[in-house]
Amino acid sequence: MPPAIVDVHSHFMPPAVAQKTAFFKAGWSDIDRHLSLMDDCGIAQSVLLYPTSDAHIQMNGWRNVCAEYNPAIANIVKAHKDRFFGAGILPFDEPKLFAQELKRIQDFDFTVISLASSYEGIYLDDDRFHQIFEFAGKNNMVIHVHSQILNPIGEERVRDPLLSPVLEYVFDVSMCLGKMMMSGTFLAYPNVKFIFAHYGGVLPLVKERFDNTYQMLRSRGFVKDLGKLPSEYFKNLYFDTSGSKSLASLNAALEITDVGHILYGSDFPANQSVAASIDVVQKAGSDNRAMARILSENSRALFSRKARQPIAEF
Repeated sequence: MPPAIVDVHSHFMPPAVAQKTAFFKAGWSDIDRHLSLMDDCGIAQSVLLYPTSDAHIQMNGWRNVCAEYNPAIANIVKAHKDRFFGAGILPFDEPKLFAQELKRIQDFDFTVISLASSYEGIYLDDDRFHQIFEFAGKNNMVIHVHSQILNPIGEERVRDPLLSPVLEYVFDVSMCLGKMMMSGTFLAYPNVKFIFAHYGGVLPLVKERFDNTYQMLRSRGFVKDLGKLPSEYFKNLYFDTSGSKSLASLNAALEITDVGHILYGSDFPANQSVAASIDVVQKAGSDNRAMARILSENSRALFSRKARQPIAEF
């Protein structure tokens, strides 16, 4: 019998926030439909993530978005405590308020902090984010990194309704991950569990190039000593499937990390083919144990308050 699935990447936009966006007004605020979809697909629990949006522009800053979004998510989790994990957001334009909002997130008993890969071109390697990582490490909270959809990398040169979401969104996740590695962020916060959406963007395709290029540049003194190959950093991170229906993508991800670091994510409601995205994991191979880990066990180990323990040091 298939395991009760845990979905680490789904979305809900409170109506008060959704109506202040350009894209998320329709279809992103129906929690009953979300629950029905979960029941139909055998999903026991889902993480509710912020999809990144332009709401802060129309709502006069992130502070006002947080004031609407975080309590609304908390109310949903409270009403359906066995079905949803909450993920809180922060007022990224006012870092001085991070500590206050982190305390509220903790009071809401959220399990996850939802971050974008960048904010107005500033990536998560920036010093302003260190207090978030320190808080997450001390309080055993997971950090999920979602692609940025406002001004992602490359959009200053190409802005296209298809090319931007297909290419630039996922490239932004990859650049974020790379900058965090180069800055020593992963070394500084070895106990923080980082989940990167979309298999880390293009990371599975460039893992070998990362190692080969690093070794070549290091031999000529063109790049600093990272202490180990880039691929050694990648294997300790977590990656979600983000609704992918590609067996090739799953197999590629398993070249950068082991089965214990891959997590099922539907990306609903952006992805409407949720059953198909589950099916590709279930049919990935004859190893039912591996299937169970990706669909359920890995996530339960991360989000269970009893089971959350520091990961191996980088």
